Amino acid sequence: MAVSPITALYSLLLCTIFLIISPILVSPSPIEEVDQRKTFIIRVQNDAKPSIFPTHNHWYESTLRSLSTGFVNGGGSPDSGGASRVIHSYDTVFHGFSAKLSDSESRMLGNLYGVMAVIPEQVRHVHTTRSPEFLGLKTGDNAGLLKESDFGSDLVIGVIDTGIWPERESFNDRDLGPAPAKWRGECVAGDKFPSSLCNRKLIGARYFCNGYEATNGKMNETTEFRSPRDSDGHGTHTASIAAGRYVFPASTLGYARGVAAGMAPKARLAAYKVCWNAGCYDSDILAAFDSAVADGVDVISLSVGGVVVPYYLDAIAIGAFGAFDAGIFVSASAGNGGPGGLTVTNVAPWVTTVGAGTIDRDFPADVKLGNGRIISGVSVYGGPALAHDKLYPLIYAGSEGSDGYSSSLCLEGSLDPNVVKGKIVLCDRGINSRAAKGEVVKKAGGIGMILANGVFDGEGLVADCHVLPATAVGAIAGDEIRKYIQSAMKSKTTPKATIIFRGTRLHVAPAPIVASFSARGPNPETPEILKPDLIAPGLNILAAWPDNVGPSGIPSDKRKTEFNILSGTSMACPHVSGLAALLKAAHPEWGPAAIRSALMTTAYSRDNRGMKMLDESTGNSSTVMDYGSGHVQPQKAMDPGLVYGLNSYDYVDFLCNSNYTTKNIQTITRKTADCSGAKRAGHIGNLNYPSMTAVFQQYGKRKLSTHFIRTVTNVGDPGSIYTVKIHPPRGAVVTVEPERLAFRRVGQKLSFLVRVQTEELKLSPGSSVVKSGSIVWSDGKHLVTSPIVVTLQQPL
Repeated sequence: MAVSPITALYSLLLCTIFLIISPILVSPSPIEEVDQRKTFIIRVQNDAKPSIFPTHNHWYESTLRSLSTGFVNGGGSPDSGGASRVIHSYDTVFHGFSAKLSDSESRMLGNLYGVMAVIPEQVRHVHTTRSPEFLGLKTGDNAGLLKESDFGSDLVIGVIDTGIWPERESFNDRDLGPAPAKWRGECVAGDKFPSSLCNRKLIGARYFCNGYEATNGKMNETTEFRSPRDSDGHGTHTASIAAGRYVFPASTLGYARGVAAGMAPKARLAAYKVCWNAGCYDSDILAAFDSAVADGVDVISLSVGGVVVPYYLDAIAIGAFGAFDAGIFVSASAGNGGPGGLTVTNVAPWVTTVGAGTIDRDFPADVKLGNGRIISGVSVYGGPALAHDKLYPLIYAGSEGSDGYSSSLCLEGSLDPNVVKGKIVLCDRGINSRAAKGEVVKKAGGIGMILANGVFDGEGLVADCHVLPATAVGAIAGDEIRKYIQSAMKSKTTPKATIIFRGTRLHVAPAPIVASFSARGPNPETPEILKPDLIAPGLNILAAWPDNVGPSGIPSDKRKTEFNILSGTSMACPHVSGLAALLKAAHPEWGPAAIRSALMTTAYSRDNRGMKMLDESTGNSSTVMDYGSGHVQPQKAMDPGLVYGLNSYDYVDFLCNSNYTTKNIQTITRKTADCSGAKRAGHIGNLNYPSMTAVFQQYGKRKLSTHFIRTVTNVGDPGSIYTVKIHPPRGAVVTVEPERLAFRRVGQKLSFLVRVQTEELKLSPGSSVVKSGSIVWSDGKHLVTSPIVVTLQQPL
């Protein structure tokens, strides 16, 4: 944009005046300012740069110098225009920069011309094989989606995580051609990571640590790699789930033997390392989004999350919108805050939010008590086992330590070796990691561990690679074992037990089940958008693992394994990322919204017994707040019949109807919004989403009603005629107009209106009730299913 001489002179005068008066405006002392600085992400209006600055970076640096009180980089000498205070500069998905600022500096910066928003940085954390077969992805003549997409060979998946261990066989490039011509990325060399480690499979690798070091100081390079190399294991695991090559034989300590493969075995990978020992910092995450989009990825996979904030303060939501705007599919993990409600994270509607379910494989490790009771548990323990025909003394750590609370949790230093030696120890779950509890027991001389869930964890079980014979049991079983121990001690007999490891069990029923840890809805930021969107395999998933981290993940574990078994929505997310790459390869004309629609409208909610999916935490039936549209079903998603499309301006209207200000919207979208038309046209629920959620605030009205307008695009056969079948939420009346959609051609769009009416219920103040149903469009070949959710809320 050209700038007139008068405008340039005006900008120069403003800058000069600000440089003169800024020291007067800053009230704290320079040393106090330096000590109190935190990282902020600054969104600027891209065309507001005064013409006197040759680049945006010069503008940013000059602005920061004008804010400083004579100190730079938290340094100890007056600023002479030396070292840079800019942490990252962004210019692809976001226009602006990040820097450490005091509170007064952030306020002053927010008032400057051209600054749209000053966003406080958040620290995020990672949300931590048989799944292709369980999902119906097969090789051979009937390979379906895999064959149709050439296994995703022309697509690039960007994995934003802890880096990658490139030597793993899952990342070999046999029989792959050159990187796609559109690829603009690079392999950035660093500590123990020469650029030659990239190949035709791993075509790009970068690392981002400026934000991490701005807060924590220089990294400890004896425990971390200043490079894309993975020192944690999480990124290697998620990358191989998304796009690992076929590897045989594969197992973890002898468990889950077979062929390991990712969802899109020939898709190319680009690793963007943003997570370090202290977490994943927003300024680095946004820089990774910026680079990934500029590099030319097709899919971004992000198994990282944190607290939910408004979208204009959420760096992940902002980066993901920029990616969506560039035609890139973004999937993110829903979080591991389940089974409680309102725990779902990464809830922006332009992000596909993925929860976790089980597959039809488990690793039973049962407890045999001295009274003859057999109690089910799970474990991936590969060392010398306890004798099946011998019982060992059993104690509950919480009744033996000087501090009942810390010893019950088997925290470091809480167990008395004189009490624990030679015994199996029952530990409660919580505070420290599950595997770390086993290490505490082992160091105290214990010979085995039973890890019991708390009430909040319910009956959900996670198999871990323990460092001693150990198994995990549910909350009810934990109570039973404690009662047995108390009863034995009252009768002055020694409580005893053993652990029986039963290896790998396949074809387990019921499956899938919603994993206990999987985060649940409702959506804390926008209740009218159902989140999570769907679930995918996330419990006990086998995938690649680095050499430098033991399978338990604790520092003392020096065992090496090429594959490891982990659980979390972190594992579910890359399943969907890989499937999105396959769908994009099979349907290059589909945008990210069409891909998500195909995955959601073909998802299912019944298990392999034909019954409604269960909730692992309770054993009862699960709900839409647990699984969204259902469990992903890739072969059906390849041919969904109809899709719900969305573009960037639809999301602008959505933000208008969410009562965001024009400035808020521009911070997220980089687009100028005229909200008058959007608000006249509809309400927040009228986003063309594949699910429909009506949220009613009860204010004494007997009848409550709303409507949804949806538009579907025919991606099936020309001449298709769809009729609707309505399964209304209990107590609601749902009508659809028209009830018949007749498509003449592929690509044709038709709209329909859904009316929802329900009666007010008697609810206590602050409470709510959720009911769900669905509408299903069918042409005799396709079933296009959308959940309909009715939420009744009684205000306080």
